Parts: sequence; C-alpha cells; structure tokens
Amino acid sequence: MNKIRKGDTVIINAGKDKGKQGIVLKLDGGKVLVEGLNMVKKHTKPNPSKGDQGGLINKEMPIQISNIAIYNNALKKADKVTFKELKDGKKIRIFKSTKEAIDV
Repeated sequence: MNKIRKGDTVIINAGKDKGKQGIVLKLDGGKVLVEGLNMVKKHTKPNPSKGDQGGLINKEMPIQISNIAIYNNALKKADKVTFKELKDGKKIRIFKSTKEAIDV
C-alpha cells in the first residue's frame, strides 16, 4: 500500500518548485507526476500524419517521490502518513500528527 496515491494533494519539499502544491496525476515507480509543477520546455518536430505542429511545448516532468510530501489541509502544511487497520481488517491511511483518516 502506497503512502501517496493518484489524486492526493502534495507539496514539494525540494527543487525549483519548493513550497508549491499540486495534485498527483500519475505514479511511476519512484517518480510522481504532479499537475502544473516541474514544467519544462520541450522541442518537438512536426508530425503531419498525427496533425501535430512542431515547436516548443510546456510539459510536466516527474519528480522523485522523496521530494514530495502529502499536504494536510487542517494544519496547512506537509505531514507524514501512517497506516491503521480497522476492525473489519481494512487498512486506511491516516495523518501522523492529527490521527485523521485520509481515505474515507
């Protein structure tokens, strides 16, 4: 079970976008794609068969999972995640500081 999942609001701990928040779009191994963060300019060639124009495009690039943390709205800052097993055997994620459930 992962501590960070698709759709979570995260905050960047390191890098050029330090302190910015975004929503996780995709997880790929040890890298995370966050909406609107870690943007780069990519040069592309035109592809007439696909109808693509060439030029510069802005694109989100993945960030190391160690450089992000889940955002706690109650505290308005980054928080750690731990797990709790319910009586029915289901595991849920909870914030470490406030003991509030992330998944409901």
